[in-house]
Amino acid sequence: MSKRSPARRTRRIFNSEFNAKVALAAPREDKTLAQLCQRYELHPNQISDLKRQLVSRASKFFDNGQAVVSVNLAPLHPKIRQQALELDFLNSVLSKAELLSAGK
Repeated sequence: MSKRSPARRTRRIFNSEFNAKVALAAPREDKTLAQLCQRYELHPNQISDLKRQLVSRASKFFDNGQAVVSVNLAPLHPKIRQQALELDFLNSVLSKAELLSAGK
């Protein structure tokens, strides 16, 4: 008779809705951590981690989408210089053309 290895539990993957529900239930204080563990079938560390993530990321919710985005303008500088040179050239050509047409 061969020994059987104990059945292994497969790793459960939780979606973000479930994680949010658990994280929001944790700070309510209407249930103890043990009751939440039993209800959601999670380890206390998992619930504590979800609660900690919620608290640490809560400020991002109130940013109103006004995240500071740094823009690298360095690639635009050569193009701006080129356009400035072209405008100067065109202005000088037009001013010379007006002088020539005004003299006739």
